[in-house]
Amino acid sequence: MRVRWTSQAEQDRADIMTYIAADNVRAAVAMDELFGSAAVRLADFPRLGKPGMVAGTRELIAHESYRMIYEVAEADETVWVLALVHTARQWPPGR
Repeated sequence: MRVRWTSQAEQDRADIMTYIAADNVRAAVAMDELFGSAAVRLADFPRLGKPGMVAGTRELIAHESYRMIYEVAEADETVWVLALVHTARQWPPGR
């Protein structure tokens, strides 16, 4: 399968990098690499994460502080990363 990031997930990733880089650029780069590695694992093992709180989604803990929300589109063999959410934040929004 291939992995695609939605614009929202790309923005989440950039926001996380910016936030962490304000204190530690190396840590920000390491976190971004961790997100990238998690996405690569999903390409090979799309059911790796647990079923998500939103129907049709799955959630993978990419780091103890961040979870990756994604969905698997079997028809076109694509894993769509929908969001990166800090584990302390409410997901889905409004719940």
